[in-house]
Amino acid sequence: MSISYTQYTLDKLELIFKAQEYKVRYEKGNFKTAACVLENSKVVVVNKFSNLDSKINALAELLQHMPLNENLLDEKQKQFLYHLKQTSLQL
Repeated sequence: MSISYTQYTLDKLELIFKAQEYKVRYEKGNFKTAACVLENSKVVVVNKFSNLDSKINALAELLQHMPLNENLLDEKQKQFLYHLKQTSLQL
């Protein structure tokens, strides 16, 4: 199994974070994508200058390893997340 590296896939990943009440921000800087909590607000910061593949890999990897409330997801998001967890990313 694999995921497609398209803007549509990136959008689907962002929607899952949004459903989990995370804000995805694209910032410039010399850093890797990461998730952090800033004063009780859930924020995922993505390097603005990373290519599409790197952005998708970083967000997908975060989703694979963070605790998620699946009750906040719709059926298509749950299916995508399940597919994502079965996928080994090509880093």
